[in-house]
Amino acid sequence: MAEWRARRGDRRAAATTRENLEPITDGLLLTVEEVAAILRLSRKAAYAMIERRQLPGVIRIGRRVRVCRAVLLDWLQQEGALSLEAQR
Repeated sequence: MAEWRARRGDRRAAATTRENLEPITDGLLLTVEEVAAILRLSRKAAYAMIERRQLPGVIRIGRRVRVCRAVLLDWLQQEGALSLEAQR
């Protein structure tokens, strides 16, 4: 059991570094930890955004929560474009 936790902890730590964000976005569905790393949020903040329905592409598979990678990345591009227009 301790081995599993150590591997799980290592994965979370590795997912938060900038160099490792590219491999995260290769899958079709992202975990909440991966979404938090992409958005540079805590896991708790990512869950709060999901609960408030502030993140698009959320899919629930039983009790598991996944986010569609393509929808999230498209939303991020649109949000970035909107914020740039507001600055002009």
